[in-house]
Amino acid sequence: MSVSPAHADMLTDDLAAALRAAQQQVNTLVLGKAQEVRLAFVALLSDGHLLIEDLPGLGKTTLAHSLAATLGLGFQRVQFTSDLLPSDIVGVSVYDAQSRKFEFHPGPVFAHVLLADEINRAPPRTQSALLEAMAEHQVSIDGSTHRLPEPFFVIATQNPLDLAGTYPLPDSQLDRFLLRLSLGYPGRDAERALLAGSDRRGLIAQARPVLDAAQVVQLRQAARAVHVSDALVDYVQALVERSRHHGGVRVGLSPRAGIALLHAARAYALLLGRRHVLPEDVQALFAAVAAHRLVPESEAGDSAALAKAILHAVPVD
Repeated sequence: MSVSPAHADMLTDDLAAALRAAQQQVNTLVLGKAQEVRLAFVALLSDGHLLIEDLPGLGKTTLAHSLAATLGLGFQRVQFTSDLLPSDIVGVSVYDAQSRKFEFHPGPVFAHVLLADEINRAPPRTQSALLEAMAEHQVSIDGSTHRLPEPFFVIATQNPLDLAGTYPLPDSQLDRFLLRLSLGYPGRDAERALLAGSDRRGLIAQARPVLDAAQVVQLRQAARAVHVSDALVDYVQALVERSRHHGGVRVGLSPRAGIALLHAARAYALLLGRRHVLPEDVQALFAAVAAHRLVPESEAGDSAALAKAILHAVPVD
């Protein structure tokens, strides 16, 4: 798993400085959530997608808007509702009488960053409209395939408690999200700063882009070049295998989950300024990568607790 010199040098000093500045700016907009902000950047640099699951008013949308403003990428927000149609997301072909042919009118999915707000309020047919886009970075309509812009990054939010009128995401949809995270209540000092400070929307509107699309693509290439040792691959494989036999787990992790964990660990190491992955990187990410992919037995409790138990059950050699 060695890295070619050409890829290893992709992270120039200027690009590394821009990445640090981008994280710092988002942290000034989303107060007291440094680890959660880092995980959001992990999803971005891993060419994955992010699911933010938490109560209303805790900063889910603020984090999404802050990322988009800092990255300088095309941004679209879709409020998912029960009457939302797939064509409202991917677009529609309209017949033009003058040219006597159908013309494709792209939907909001044709953006670098798509915020799918309250994604579980739309019916499954509409949710599934994102599957091809998230997996293949393209959409197929009327027999034609349309590529999405690069980079393409979906941030979805949902409220885990208010389930009236919602449609839980199927496992196939959950698996498309590299990470699931929760923000939680802010600490005392951060909440005080939020209460006494400026409105977050105004601050986000004033934020200047720190990165651009080409730099994000370059950072993704640099993340893929971060070195992973054979011993660390063995550790990830042991975690994946343990999940399939752990008590209380009905469905364990797939090979794709293991690949996602390695991709995320590479990006995490890059964000910490390293060119190699440590077991601590995998441990810091395991719950966020694995919990939403585990299917627990009905009496086993929540999947986050199972993910932590699996992590503690596998020693680092």
